[in-house]
Parts: sequence; structure tokens; C-alpha cells
Amino acid sequence: SCVHPDTDKIIPVLFRPPAFLPVSLPLVIVSSLQLQAKQTFFSQFVFHTYTTAFTLLNGNGTTKDEEYSLQQKQILYGLGAIAYAACIGALPLVFMNRYTLKTPLTQLVVRRLLPAPLFGLMTAFTTAVVRSPEFENGIEVMDRNGNVVGVSRKAGEKVGRGETALSRAVLFGTTFFLPSALMYFVERAKLAKTPRALASVRMLVITSVLAGMLPVSLSMYPPCGEIKRADLEPEILSSTEETELFYNKGI
Repeated sequence: SCVHPDTDKIIPVLFRPPAFLPVSLPLVIVSSLQLQAKQTFFSQFVFHTYTTAFTLLNGNGTTKDEEYSLQQKQILYGLGAIAYAACIGALPLVFMNRYTLKTPLTQLVVRRLLPAPLFGLMTAFTTAVVRSPEFENGIEVMDRNGNVVGVSRKAGEKVGRGETALSRAVLFGTTFFLPSALMYFVERAKLAKTPRALASVRMLVITSVLAGMLPVSLSMYPPCGEIKRADLEPEILSSTEETELFYNKGI
């Protein structure tokens, strides 16, 4: 968890897998409050900055870029994706406040129903964007003995656009949806008598869901992925007889 498997570089402490839960948890709690548009934008900007940096530092590190360094391109892509995701997350609150749409139904939709799918989609979007050089340039695929047999764009597309993005969407979409749904019934049943008790229950529920969903998300697609030989490019097919090849998916 400390050393990147492709580059052999030391991963900064806050971006190692064991630090993901304790660092992301308070960011998720703050981002779930949905108070004002400016506060929502800032909290989600910080959240997406951390998760995007985590994805960048724990992704596949074998691809090369001739014009720019790979990391510079990913940082530029990531900054644009982070700003866009934060704007989309705050947009429903902006419309609600601008047009004074504060009916109970509007409050339910904007503060309860929209955050979960938006958060899931935007997290998947930032993940796909920051790892886009992987399916643009390809990633190394190896045989069972760890010997590199080629660089595959198809494997990079499978990782960047599919597996990693989907696992992030499942993780944070569920983390926002389940607590919001459970807290709605807690409030309706008046199980928490005071605002402090309600806030404590909310934090406990979010912590439990995120802690439970994190291993589920990471285990959906193991860090060492497999791809069929028939799914690879012709130039790779001619260089090996292995029926299954492997690649580092990252986290």
C-alpha cells in the first residue's frame, strides 16, 4: 500500500489505500449536508480534489506520452473535471434558491433524491477523466509470469472508462443514497428528539455505510485485472500464445 506497483515510487501517506476511509469520511459528511450553494460547491470541490488525486496516484503508471508528461496531462484533466463536478453538485441548490422553489416536494427532490445520483455520476466522471490517458495511450499487459507482452489500449479503456469509474460510482452513490433514505424515515418517525441527536445519527449512518461499501467497491474489480487474449490488439495476439493476460488496474 506504500509503494506504487508500476513506478516503485512511495505514495504520499494521505493517498495510500488505508488512509482513504478516514480522510474521505469527513469530506463525505460535509458534502452531504446540502446547506447553501456556495458551501456545497466548496465542500464538493474539496471532496472531488481528494478522490481525484487518490485515483491519480493509485492508478496504472506504465503509460507514456510523447508530447507532455502523463502526470501533467492528468492533473490538467483532473482540475477541469473537479471544477465541473463541483458546479454540477451545487447547481440544483442554485436553481432552487434563484427561483425560490422551496416547496416540500422541491426540498425532497433537491436535498434527498438528486445528491446520490449526481454524486455517483460526478465521481465516475472525474475518475474516467483523470485516467483517460490510460485508454488513449494504452497500458502494459503481462503473461502469468509477469513478462510484459505489449501495451494495449483496449485494456486501458476497460480500466479507465469501465471498472474503476463504475466502482467509484457504486461506492459514493450508495454512500449518499442509503443514509439519505434512512435519515428520512428517522426524521419521520421522530426517533431523534434533538438536532444534536439527529446529527449524531446521520454521522453514524454515513460512517457505517461508507465503511461497509468501501471493501465492496474495491473488491468489484481486483487491482490485478484479467483480459482475454481475443480481446486484445492484433499485434499483441501475435506476440503470445497465452489465453489470458493480466494488467495492473490500480485503485
